[in-house]
Parts: sequence; C-alpha cells; structure tokens
Amino acid sequence: MTTSGRKPREYVPSGVPGLDHVLHGGLLREGFYLLQADPGSGKTTVALQYVLGRLKAGESCLYVTLTESRADLEDACRSHGWCLDGLEICDLTEDAVNLVGECKASVFHPSETELGDTTKAILAVVEHVNPQHVVFDGLAELRLLSGDSLRYRRQLLALKQFFKQKRVTVLLLDDRSSGFDDIQPESLVGANIVMERFLPEYGKARRRLFVTKVRGANFREGYNDYEIVDGGVIVHPRLVAAEHHERFERTSYESGVAALDEMLEGGLTTGTTTLLLGPAGVGKSTVAMQYVATALRRGERAAVYTFDEVIDTLFDRSEKLCRGLPGGPRKYQADGQLHAKQIDAAELTAGAFAYEVRRAVEAGTKLIVIDSLNGYMNAMPEERFLITHLHELFAYLNQQGVITIMVVAQHGLMVGGLSEIDVSYLADTVLLFRYFEAHGEIRQAVSVFKKRTGIHQRTVRELRITEAGVTVGEPLIGFRGIMTGTPEYVGETKMIAQPATLRREIHSQ
Repeated sequence: MTTSGRKPREYVPSGVPGLDHVLHGGLLREGFYLLQADPGSGKTTVALQYVLGRLKAGESCLYVTLTESRADLEDACRSHGWCLDGLEICDLTEDAVNLVGECKASVFHPSETELGDTTKAILAVVEHVNPQHVVFDGLAELRLLSGDSLRYRRQLLALKQFFKQKRVTVLLLDDRSSGFDDIQPESLVGANIVMERFLPEYGKARRRLFVTKVRGANFREGYNDYEIVDGGVIVHPRLVAAEHHERFERTSYESGVAALDEMLEGGLTTGTTTLLLGPAGVGKSTVAMQYVATALRRGERAAVYTFDEVIDTLFDRSEKLCRGLPGGPRKYQADGQLHAKQIDAAELTAGAFAYEVRRAVEAGTKLIVIDSLNGYMNAMPEERFLITHLHELFAYLNQQGVITIMVVAQHGLMVGGLSEIDVSYLADTVLLFRYFEAHGEIRQAVSVFKKRTGIHQRTVRELRITEAGVTVGEPLIGFRGIMTGTPEYVGETKMIAQPATLRREIHSQ
C-alpha cells in the first residue's frame, strides 16, 4: 500500500523491447490503450508481441480482428518465427460488410437498441473466453459502423466501460485511415501511443513512436526511434544522460606510446571525450586503434564503430598495432572482448546508434571509438538535432566512466581547413594532427590542443606510423609554421627557456 492508502498500480510487460522503458514500467493492468499507426508502421506486430508475451506468462488473451484475417495474422507470426497456439482469435473480417447496415445499433449497453450481429459476436466471445487481455484490431471499422462522431464517441465509451467491468487490459489498434474532424480518439482512452513511418530521400524507412498520454502513470515524452527486425519490433528509447550517473574513479588511460602519454601528462582521463582532428590520412584512426590495442592488452572491453571503411580494412591495418596479441583484432572480436561494427550509412537512425552504444557500455565496455563523426553526420543528413544527440550520448558515456574517442576529418589534404562539424566544445581533450615537409618527405605531426582535466604539453611532435606500429618523436624545435601548413626549417635551435607553467597549461573555458 502507498502512503495515501491506495493500492499501487500494477504494470504488465508490453513484450516489445524498449517500450516498457518508454512507458516507465509497461502497460497498466486493466488499462485502456490506443495504438495509432499508419499502415506498415508495425502496429499489428506490436499487438502480437504483447498478447504472445502474456500467453507465455500464463494469462488468457483474445485477439478480435475486423481488418486482419487469421491467415494474415499467421503470416505475420511466421515471418518472425512465432506461433499462434493458445491465442483465442475472433476473426470477423468476413462479417465486416455487415457493419455498414448496423450504424443505428452502436452502443454496448442493454438499455439501447438491439445490437448488430457483429457486436453480439464480439460480446459473446468475450463472455466465453473471459480474457485478461484483449486486442481490438478494427477501430477504423468501428468509426464506419458509428456513422457520425456522436455515435462513435458513445460506442467507444461504452466499449471502455464494458471492458472495465470485466477487468480486462485492452489494446485498441487504429490505422488512422478515417476519422471525424471534431473528435480525437485519444480523448476517449486512458492512454495513447502513436507510431509513425516516413521515407527519407535515400535509405530505408525511418520509424519513431511517441506517447501523448497515460492516465495514472508517467512516461517518457518525445520521439523514440524503433525498428522492425526479425523477431519483432524493437524500440530505442531516447537517451537522457541525466538519468545515468555512475560513481567511478578518474584515472589516466595510457596509449602504450610513451611520448604521446608524456604529451598528455599520463594519458587520457577516464570519463572524458577525446577528439582526434586533422586532414585525411594523417593517422587519426591509427592512433585511435592504438588505444584500442592497449585496452585489449589490459584485458578490457572496447568497441569501435566505423562509418568510413569496411571492417576488414580496419582489421588489416590494425594488425601492426596488435603485436603480442595472439590472433590479432579478429580473435578478440570473436571472443567478445572487442566489439567492432561497420555502420551502414543508409540504414541508421540516431536513436538506433545511441541504443547500440548503450548496449556495449552495459556489457562492460570501457573504451569507445567513433570513426568518424563526418560519416555519422553524412549517414543521417535528414535527421535533425544530431549535435544534440551527440551531446546526450557523450554526456552519458562520460558519466559511465567510459573513454570516448571520436575522429573528425578536416577539409584539405596538407593542412585541413575548418571542419563543417563543430564539436570541439563537446570534447574534453583535442589532439591536432598535421602534415609537414622535411628533407623532401611528407611527415606527420601531433600536438595536444586542449585538455580540460589536467595539464598537458604544448609541444609539436613528429608522428610516425610504420610496420612496427605508432611512434611519437621529440619536440620539433627546429621548425616553425607547422600548424599553419607552411613549415619553415630554422635549424636545430634550442627551445626558448620558459617556466614550466607556460609549457604545460591547463586549458580552461
């Protein structure tokens, strides 16, 4: 009992992964739910997941259908590997033509005129089965039966009262194919869920759902992406970083390259986001994979999401970084310690990607690499608020004590102009990569541009990537202009004497 003396509401699992999180526990038992969805949005799949899950829990269920025949339901189940055994089905699709002539008998109450044959059949099967859960697939046909908004409202309210007396949890399905302008169906039910489907200019359909109301319970507001896959509908609840705070000890995370760790005064800090910024081919992805290889050596789990190259190419060029790791990165992926996934640019939604990353973190991943943010943004050009998605994702990862490394390619070959993706403010640490020319050879340089969590060196050092792996040299004190892209060799001059506090500055904003 609650402090007010009222019995706490009981929740029923929806059977749809992620939907219970959106509903803050599931469907209220004895609730009267409306599921609105355009054709092809997956409402029948959600309804089947719900009742089949309740059957497995040992509860009786009834599926009343005026739109999908039994054969149609069996086909839907077969496509997902399900079976309808044990589910009571009231198939009235063949009798639906009778609805046109029954518009005057539209209220489920004995004091009204005699009910039509279809209505009698529904009442009879409910009385016979005495179910605990009912799916009513045919709200559009109910509107046709009513003929006008007044009869429709009275009939729906009477249906609600009938099931309330029977203490039944009800899920109404509505395809929104027809309706009355002066009445909204969600005003007549206790809860309303809306599923939407739209096609981008390129790629597969995007699907999302939102909840407008649940009387007597809280729910997550806003859009939540979902997918229809083999096995049913999966909802990806919108990530809210403020809901995920974990205690962890901040420690330095080494790269395994001594000079690079020296530049960072010990390494990256756990619970921070690092940006690797520079032109294409300068070594950003290789340095990111250097951290992954070090994590694997330490026995920790790591995840890599690549948008720009196929996974085999990533593994092949990472072999040199995995010396001493038997089997290389492929073995660690097979063992489950490394989760590497090639993201299909035409198949992704921002919510699905955040859900994928969250699953990896919940599995114990401590290092995550996103290569690259250019690919992430280009993969979803029609998605709005991607930077907001990234902000929530990075905040969540930081609060979980995860080290996040994101790669961003700048325009230009030798120098790298301004990036169209301005996410530097989201990063706690920024490593800047540049090309320079010396002795007739194109070389690479790396410097620490920013580190919020501590001191760092301000030197520019040469970066070398060979068959032996990644090495970082001594400070390039004989050059000037490397950062501008027009380096000038001025000889082996000594570094100008400066106080240590000027050479290692705390970057604050």
